Order: sequence, then C-alpha cells, then structure tokens
Amino acid sequence: MANATLFASLRGALLPKAQARNEAGGLAYARDPRAALALFAATGCLSSTFYGDAETQLEQVLALCAEVDADFVARTAVYAHTVAHMKDMPALLLATLSVRDGAAFAAAFPQVIDSGRMLRTFVQIMRSGQVGRRSLGSLPKRLLRQWLEQASPKAIIHAAIGQQPSLADVIRMVHPKPQDAAREALYAWVIGRPHDEALLPVELQAYEAFKRDPRGALPDLPFQYYTALPLDAAQWAMLARNASWQQLRMNLNTFARHGVFEDPAMVEVVATKLRDPQQIARSRVLPYQLLMAYHAAAALPRPILDALQDAMELATASVPALQGNVVVAVDVSGSMQSPVTGYRKGATSAARCVDVAALIAACVLRGHPQAQVLPFDTDIRPQPLNPRDSVMTLARQLAINGGGTSVSAPLAYLNRKRAQVDLLVLVSDNESWRDTRGSGATATLREWAALKARCPQAQLVCIDLQPVATSQTVEREDVLHVGGFSDAVFELLANASLPAGQRPRWVERVAAMPL
Repeated sequence: MANATLFASLRGALLPKAQARNEAGGLAYARDPRAALALFAATGCLSSTFYGDAETQLEQVLALCAEVDADFVARTAVYAHTVAHMKDMPALLLATLSVRDGAAFAAAFPQVIDSGRMLRTFVQIMRSGQVGRRSLGSLPKRLLRQWLEQASPKAIIHAAIGQQPSLADVIRMVHPKPQDAAREALYAWVIGRPHDEALLPVELQAYEAFKRDPRGALPDLPFQYYTALPLDAAQWAMLARNASWQQLRMNLNTFARHGVFEDPAMVEVVATKLRDPQQIARSRVLPYQLLMAYHAAAALPRPILDALQDAMELATASVPALQGNVVVAVDVSGSMQSPVTGYRKGATSAARCVDVAALIAACVLRGHPQAQVLPFDTDIRPQPLNPRDSVMTLARQLAINGGGTSVSAPLAYLNRKRAQVDLLVLVSDNESWRDTRGSGATATLREWAALKARCPQAQLVCIDLQPVATSQTVEREDVLHVGGFSDAVFELLANASLPAGQRPRWVERVAAMPL
C-alpha cells in the first residue's frame, strides 16, 4: 500500500501557493481584479466593516476600476444595481466611468440612474471629488438634464424627497429646460421659487392646501411628505393604506406608535398587504430585509408577524431545489456578528453577516430537507434543526455567536467523517486566520483537495458576504466564488449542479449584463 502521508504531502505541494494575507492576517489568495471588483460591487456599501474601514474600501474599488476595462466596469455597475439591488456602489462605478469612458458611461447611465434617489446619489459622489473632479462635466450634466426633462411629474415628486444633495440642488446645477408652463411651475415648486399653484399637479395642489389646513383625507403623495406634519390616528391609518410595500415594511413600528394597529380592521389590511405575492415581487425585497422586519416587529400584533413569515416564504419560494448530497457550512465566528452592510453613523443595518448566512442556509434547507447544515467558527458547532420549520425560525436558530475563524473546519469535519458530498456551500466573510500556515496552500484548499479525492464529482460554492480582495480558495472548474446576499445567489447555487460545461461563472454572468 502506498504511503498515505507521502502522497498527501505531494497532493498539497501541487496546490497553488497562497501569497496574500487577508484583513485578519491569515494566509489567502488574491482575487483576479475583475472578480474582486464584482465582489465589491455586489457586497460593498462604502461603510466600515469588521476588519476594514470605508476609506480603504473606496480606495480598493477605485484601484480595481483602474485595472479592468471600462466595459466591464459598466456591466458591473448594471449588475450591482439591477441584480444585487445595491445603491451607492453602482453610482460610484458610474461616476468613475464619467471621467474615463464617455461611451461606457452613457450606455450604463439609464440602467443605473432609474430613480430620483440614484440620481441624487450619483451627483453626491461626483461632487465629493473622489473620482478625480468635483464638477459634473458636460456629458453627465446632459444626461441628468435629460432624466429630469423626461421624468413624469410623479417621478419628480418622488425624487424631491431627500437631501445632500436635494433635487433642488440638482436642478440648479443642470438647468433642465421646462417644456411648458406646468413643468416650469413644478421646477419652481421644487426649488422654492414663486410659482402659480394652479399649474402644479393636482396632488401637489391638494398637498399645499392640506398643509394650510391639515384635516381630512391625505393627498396621494409619498409617505415621507407627511411624517413631519401633525396627523391624527385616522390619517396615519390612511398613510398605512397608501404606503408602498417597502414603506410599509420599514415603518411598521412607526404606525404602531401612532395607533394604527389599535383598529383590528387596519391590522387585517396591513397583514393582507404584507403577504400580497404581487407586491412582494414588485418591491424587490431582499430576504434579509424581511428577517430584520420580523425581528424588529416583535411587539406588533400576531397577524402582522404571521404576515411577515408568509412574505418570507413567498419571497424565497423560488429558491431552486438542489440535487444530491448538499452541505451548507455557515460561518458563525465573531466577525460575522458585524452588520452585513457595514457600519455607518446613524444608518447601520441591524442585519448581521451571520443573519444573512443563516438565512441562506435556511432557504436551502427548506427546499432540500436532506441538506446538512454545519455552523462553524474554529470548529463545527452542531445545531439541531427541523427542516419543516419556517425560514424565519431556521434562520434564528442558526444565527449563533461564535469565536475565531477556521474556514477549513467544515471541510476537515467532512473528511474525518468520510462524508459523501455533491455540493458544498460555504457562506463566510472569508477572514480565516486560526487555520493559517506559514506558506504553501491554505488549509481550506488542502482540505478541499482531500475531499475531491474521495468525491471527484463534488462542487464548492463560496459565498462571500463582505467585500475583501482575498479568498481561501482559488476559483476553478470545481470552485465557484459568489458575492452578495440577494436572491440571485440561489440561482447561482442551482447553476453549480449543472454539467461542467454548462456552469456559468459569476464573473461571466456579470460580463454578460446587457448595456
């Protein structure tokens, strides 16, 4: 019989050497620039994370943009906004293109700047000077002007919500040309200049009258127009009826404080709206946002909590069923307790990395009850689970608080058990340090090589939840790297079970985004 120790060491020697260090100081592999940019775009919110600050993240993104071609930057911006549902990062990528490649910038602009919020975010980034200049430039001005001139009155009314910069600031910068007296009055209303109120849209005329006498029915305007006005319980109930699905989800406790749920009829109205399949689909809600709403709504009436659970089941019902022996390894180490979208003064998300990792595992388990779930930090932390429980319940059970990080731990466990594996999903922030070595391959890649020797058909999908330029494995035919926490992750998991020649790589998917 061959010497197992000798051949194990030879197998390790053939693995690529890790020549980088992650932000926790552990041995790691540097990502390809395109893969790194795609990861930052899908997970980075330009906020400080457990191991890095926002300034460093910004510097890394700008450096990566300079390394890859402008066309890929444009497609990454479109992917980050339309698929990963990010906001700040796609606007930043677009801003870099504005000073680098006018054609790529113009092609991506209408797909990224699709709302007043994105328009204002883009202008804010441009004026910051972070992309090389503080002025907008002629092409950005022209495209911003076109957006304003082509936007409906309703879109302008929605865009007028928010500051730094306000829509009034943008109008003063780009000077859109009003096509008629009504549009001229609307622009004047936004920037606070004298105007003929009779020429304003009907809803604004009603709003101005309501401000003078805040009684009776509320004009049909966005929720934010009324939050600073003295409203009674009946008017707050009307706001709840008229609020968009996302506004309703985000303001459940606000409505409760103003007595909306003291009326059983309103409880039923809100619960029905929250579980409406069409509104859930239209809202593009991320599963982790529903999880956070459920946690924050603990004191609300039971029908509201049940409706949020129903909404979660609907939002995750499209998770593709996986085949074969599936294992989901969930990193529960200390760094995973940090906010998934980073720290930002006054706007830090309550959603932690571990919450999102647990949610991904719970969704897989609901669709594939035979899947094995392995929480880990420096070792496996077994957790008894019932696949028939709701996604909310499973996610809560898995979101435990651990210690250090050894990303290789679940692979070592599977190798010790000689488990048969077809698909291993590893959800982590990739900051492994307890299992690091002085040189050579990472412990994770060594354990994966051992598992592949036993299960040659196995596939590894590494889901990275925070923006880092390193990883614990090298992407290759049997290893797929994915960044983000949108529902697109589940489609990529399903792709991993396809025959080898049909598996689209994540970077290839980003590069294929239409412009």
